[in-house]
Amino acid sequence: MSAILPIWSLTQREIVRFLRQRSRVTGAFAQPIIFWVLFGVGLSGSFRMPGAAEGGLSYQAYFIPGIAAMIVLFTAIFSSISVIQDRNEGFMQGVLAAPVPRSSLVLGKIMGGTLLAFVQALLFIGLALLLKATGLVTLEFSLSLGRFVASCLLILLMGLGLCGLGFFFAWRLDSVQGFHAIMSVLLFPMWLMSGAFFPSEGSGWLKWIIAINPMTYGVAGLRRIMFPESSAALPSLAVCFAVTALFAVVMVTIDTLLARRPQT
Repeated sequence: MSAILPIWSLTQREIVRFLRQRSRVTGAFAQPIIFWVLFGVGLSGSFRMPGAAEGGLSYQAYFIPGIAAMIVLFTAIFSSISVIQDRNEGFMQGVLAAPVPRSSLVLGKIMGGTLLAFVQALLFIGLALLLKATGLVTLEFSLSLGRFVASCLLILLMGLGLCGLGFFFAWRLDSVQGFHAIMSVLLFPMWLMSGAFFPSEGSGWLKWIIAINPMTYGVAGLRRIMFPESSAALPSLAVCFAVTALFAVVMVTIDTLLARRPQT
């Protein structure tokens, strides 16, 4: 019980910080929509998705799980930057000196980013459904109540894992510039090679990198939930949930052990 209050306090602090930064709020909602519209329209004539010859998925529909994963990834990145900022401003030292478990610090920071990612991803999916209902965009997907709940659970697990990964790098780095370098070299390619932007079929040797990428299974799980009739070549939904959950547990455990080490 002693850990609940600090976890909630740190989580609430991340949410309040996000809402007070208007440029960050605008970018968080505008960037995924711009990506979806531009790539969806621009690549629709260049890419032929699996089953497109039989009236299957359009590229805009195929790209929806990838954009949801991008929202989770980018939110995890920007929320993890606050770890470096808090350290440089002295706030982190005060939290480390407080008589609370170090695990509450880890969970509070990770849960804040996860909730922000979860809400933003759901808003985007809701926007896609609204555009389909109004007829402005032709999309070949719908969500029943059960599939919606499964999507929510999978997005939460993805958020925990990716926020945990961002926390791992932010904890070990001292500069925001260094964190952005890691983002460019590792985290953004994780999204590109997760099946979010292009299918693994026919991608040559990249399919092996896609197979070992933990983010692949979150994207594949969302695609199986949203388009079950066009996902026969993807891993099963049980495998997607198991790998995504395992990745989240491993990252949170590593972050907790890292935070318990003495800090100079």
